[in-house]
This record gives sequence, structure tokens and C-alpha cells, in this order.
Amino acid sequence: MGYLSQRQKVIAQNVANGDTPDYQPRDLKAYSFKATLDQQAAGQPYRGGPVSTTATGGVQMMATSAAHMAPSRPVSPWRSPEQADSETTLDGNSVTLEDQMLKMTDARMNYDAAVGFYQKSMAMLKTSTRRPGG
Repeated sequence: MGYLSQRQKVIAQNVANGDTPDYQPRDLKAYSFKATLDQQAAGQPYRGGPVSTTATGGVQMMATSAAHMAPSRPVSPWRSPEQADSETTLDGNSVTLEDQMLKMTDARMNYDAAVGFYQKSMAMLKTSTRRPGG
């Protein structure tokens, strides 16, 4: 949720600087669970918060059954490649409001989903602590 709120701030700054000469839009690097695991496996601390493990070996994938999926699967061919903004005005500004609004909508939907998951998990915890029949 912290990443998504920071991303909304960065996108809002892009929109606010839509008329600033030579302004280039910014965005945060997308959070990747795989990248976090790779950092842990390399012995580097996670840069997004406190480290939960002190082991220098990091987190390793382990298959305990032959039916488990392989740790390295190919990337889905259905994902669209990232493309740079193609519109640049005469004053050097390359902020496209339509792209920024799409990014803002995506960040907002993901934030709302995270809040919904959190609220549902809290409701389940409250339900599990109630007395039977009460």
C-alpha cells in the first residue's frame, strides 16, 4: 500500500507539471516479489522496509515433490511491452495526460483492492475470535 500511495503522488506531480517546459514524466519502479526474492538470495537487504531474516544465504526455492512447478517459468507472451511516451511538445514536455490518468486509475484500483483485502482479513480475524453462538 505504501508503494501505491507513493506512485499516486508521483503521477500527481506529473500531471501538475503538465505545462512545465522540459519536464519528463516519472514513475516508480514496479514492486516485484521475484526481485525481492532475488535480492534476498544474493544476501542483499530488501530496500522497501526492514529485513525479516538475518540469514546471509537468503531465501531459496525448494521443490519437495516431483509434482511441484519448476521455479523458473517463462514470461507470459500476453503482456504488452513497456513503451516510452511518444508525445513530446515543442517546449520539451513529454507528459501525456491520458497516460497519466490511466496510470493513476491503475494505482487507485490496486490500492482499493489492497484495502479490501486488509478489511476482509480483519473481519475474518474478528469472526474467529468471537464466542460460539454469541
